[in-house]
Amino acid sequence: MKAVILAGGFGKRLKPLTDQRPKPMIEVLNVPIIEWQVRWLRKFGIKDCVLCVGYMRGQIFDHIGDGSKFGAKIKYSVEEEPLGTGGALKNAQDLLSDQESFLMLNGDVLTELDPNRLNLAGSHTIALVPLRSPFGVVELDSDSKVLGFVEKPEILDRWINAGVYHFTREVFRYLPENGNIEVTALPALAKEGKLKAVKYQNVFWRSIDSHKDIEEAAKEMQAVRMS
Repeated sequence: MKAVILAGGFGKRLKPLTDQRPKPMIEVLNVPIIEWQVRWLRKFGIKDCVLCVGYMRGQIFDHIGDGSKFGAKIKYSVEEEPLGTGGALKNAQDLLSDQESFLMLNGDVLTELDPNRLNLAGSHTIALVPLRSPFGVVELDSDSKVLGFVEKPEILDRWINAGVYHFTREVFRYLPENGNIEVTALPALAKEGKLKAVKYQNVFWRSIDSHKDIEEAAKEMQAVRMS
C-alpha cells in the first residue's frame, strides 16, 4: 500500500522559518519533519510514498530524493500553484492508479500511531486522537479545594482529526480541483455514511503549527525515544 504525504503548503504560521524553507523541511531534533514521516511509514512497513510538493520543493527533492537512503521508494506530484489538501490529492491521482486504497497524511504531523489500523477493507477511515487542552487544568474537590494541577491534559471524551487517513480510490469522485479535503470530501463522505474512524489513545501525536509546537514536539519525542 502506498502513502501520500501532503507537503506543498507555505507554513505561514511558522514564518520567518518558512521564508527560507518549506514547512516539511522544518527540523525537529535536527531532522526535517518530512524525513521523520518517511521513517515512520517505513517502520510500519510502508515504503512506497507519493509526496505532493509545491512551495520550495527543490529542498525536499534534494533531501529525500528517490527515498533509497531511507529504505523507501518516493515519487513526486508537483503543484505549480497551491491546490489545497483536496486538490493536491486529486493532482496525484495518476500516481495512485494502481492502488485500490492508500494512506494519506498531512505534511506537518509527527506521530508514532500505527497507520495500518486504518486499513479497514473497502472503507474510508480517519485517525482520531484525544483533544488536548491548550491550558493547564485545576483539579478541585466538592468543596472547591484545590487538589492539584494537570498540565494540558487530554480530554478523552472529545476527539480531533489526526491528519492521517485511509482512502479507497472512490475518494477521487469527492475531491475538488482546488480546495481542502476537510471542507469538501470528508463532510460529503460523512453525510453519506461512508467515513469510519479509528481512535488512538496513549500514543505520541503532534501537529507542527507554531514555533511552540516545534519545542514541545522535541521534548515529547525525546521522552518517547523517537530520537
